[in-house]
Amino acid sequence: MFGSLGGYLIYIAILMIIPIWAQSRVKSTYKKYSKKATSSQMNGAEVARKILDDNGLYDVYIEETRGLLSDHYDPRKKVVRLSSDIYHGRSMASSAVAAHEVGHAIQDEQGYAFLRFRTALVPVANIGSNLSFVFILAGLFFGMTEMFLLGIIFMAAAVLFQLVTLPVEFDASNRAMGQLVSSGVIRNNEERETKKVLNAAAMTYVAAALTALAELVRFILMFVASNDD
Repeated sequence: MFGSLGGYLIYIAILMIIPIWAQSRVKSTYKKYSKKATSSQMNGAEVARKILDDNGLYDVYIEETRGLLSDHYDPRKKVVRLSSDIYHGRSMASSAVAAHEVGHAIQDEQGYAFLRFRTALVPVANIGSNLSFVFILAGLFFGMTEMFLLGIIFMAAAVLFQLVTLPVEFDASNRAMGQLVSSGVIRNNEERETKKVLNAAAMTYVAAALTALAELVRFILMFVASNDD
């Protein structure tokens, strides 16, 4: 693929080491700042509710959900779902994660373009994720160039979704910081530590996008090489 052992090792590093590092970083950062309470002493659910109300989003509800860091915003049902640790936690980590998810609700309310684009890509991305390897492997096994190419196209749709996710997540984090400060949930001396939680979480999305892009490039190069033979 890359024409050298060094190039192949770089690819393996991107595909495996970076995602593992990103996950490790977010877990260690979350663990550290889940032990540090904010000066406001508000739990995640209270933080989310305050920011929603401050922005006039009274019709957006908050629900507790299972799982570690399974927090998300559901634009279809207008619900911010917070994992139990975040929902009940009174830490910097809980406040940061809760505010981040509310950031998505604010994006939704304001019609943030990248969020709309990402939502529109969901069906295509799901198909791409589920079928890309089926077509690629079938194309390689049976020597069918058209099937191989179709698999790459499906994979490209899934990668596009990952790339569009980046500005959506970074923007939500920026909104979260602004809201946490303006609402009085955190004080100025707590901003730096709270931002570390948001930055660590953002790195998981960057790692996922890099991994997906590296995989797509690998198969594109394989496709080009197979047609040159």
